[in-house]
Amino acid sequence: MEDVTAVPTPRSETAGPARSGRRSLAVALLSGALGAAVALLATRQEWSQGTASVAGGTFPLTANGSDVTGVPAALAVVGLAALVAVFAVRGAGRLVVAALLALSGAGTVVAAVLGATDSSALDEKAAEVSGDTSAAVGALSHTAWPYVAAAGGALLLLAGLLALRYGRLWPAMSGRYERNGAVRPRRRPARVDPDRPEDLWKALDRGEDPTGA
Repeated sequence: MEDVTAVPTPRSETAGPARSGRRSLAVALLSGALGAAVALLATRQEWSQGTASVAGGTFPLTANGSDVTGVPAALAVVGLAALVAVFAVRGAGRLVVAALLALSGAGTVVAAVLGATDSSALDEKAAEVSGDTSAAVGALSHTAWPYVAAAGGALLLLAGLLALRYGRLWPAMSGRYERNGAVRPRRRPARVDPDRPEDLWKALDRGEDPTGA
C-alpha cells in the first residue's frame, strides 16, 4: 500500500489584503469620526483669556476657538463629509476624496496650532470694551483646547492616510444604484421547461426555484 502524503491547503492570497482592508477601515472610521467630533468640540471651548484696561480698573476677556479662527471647525466638517464620501466613489475618485480628507486633517492641525498663541481676537474685544482702537489685551494666557483641536485634526489626517493607502480594499455603495439614482432593473429568470431535466438543474445552479413557487 502506497504512503499517502497529505498536501496542505494553500492559504488564499487574498486573505491578507482583505484582513488589512477590514482593519484599516475600522480604524479610519473610528479616527475620522472621533477626530471631527473632537475638533468641533474644541473650537467651542475657551482658547485664551486676558484683561482690558477701562476706566476704574480692568475688564476680564475670553475668546473661544471660533472667535480666534473658524478654520478648524470648517475643515472638520469638510473632513467628516469626505469620510462619508469615500464609500460613494470608486477608483480615482476615491483617491481624490481620500486626499481631501487628509488635507482637511492637516489643515485643522496647522490652524489650531497657529491659533494657540493668537491674541488678535482678544485685542479686538479689548478695543471694543475700552473704546480705544489701539488698545491691546493684558495678562494674556492660553488654554490647552487649541492643542485638543490639533489632536482631532491629527485623527482626521490619519483617516485620510489610511484611505489613501487601503481605500482600494474598502467596500463601496451597492452597484445596484446608478449614478443618476435610478435602480437597475432586476434580471428576469430564464424560462424553465419542466419537461427538460437539464433546465431544472440549470435553474437550481442559478439559485432559482424551478417550480415557480
